[in-house]
Amino acid sequence: MNHIMRAIHHGRLTRAAVSALAVCGLALGAGACSEAAEKSAGKGVDALVDETYEVTYEVTGTGAEEIQFHGGGGDAMDPRIEKVSSPALPWKKTVTLRGIMPPAVMPVRSAGGAADIACTITYKGKVIEEVKGEELLTSGGCVAISPITG
Repeated sequence: MNHIMRAIHHGRLTRAAVSALAVCGLALGAGACSEAAEKSAGKGVDALVDETYEVTYEVTGTGAEEIQFHGGGGDAMDPRIEKVSSPALPWKKTVTLRGIMPPAVMPVRSAGGAADIACTITYKGKVIEEVKGEELLTSGGCVAISPITG
């Protein structure tokens, strides 16, 4: 449900997904939607907003134990998180995402790791999200709104 609330917060759901969520909320009560209903809503959004786009993730600095990112798998509302363990920095990866799936890259700092880690998400040569240093601890990484939504 958190994925849905974040997507709603970012204000870019299609009418079909909103309708599905409203029906689920009325039928089952707030917070009682099943995982199956969430996946169904995500697949409905995927079918309606099937356009793809490429983003490039980059992580720089030192002391990253792992890098997690949305690589294009899963549904728009429940993206599959891919992982790279013990990455050599700087690290860079271009992925193809679909529809409203948010681009996201989350470096995990190793214990005692340096505070100089930074992440960026680039779309069509323009940085659409960047987070540096200690801000990574509170933000969890770089997460942007799908650039095709708006």
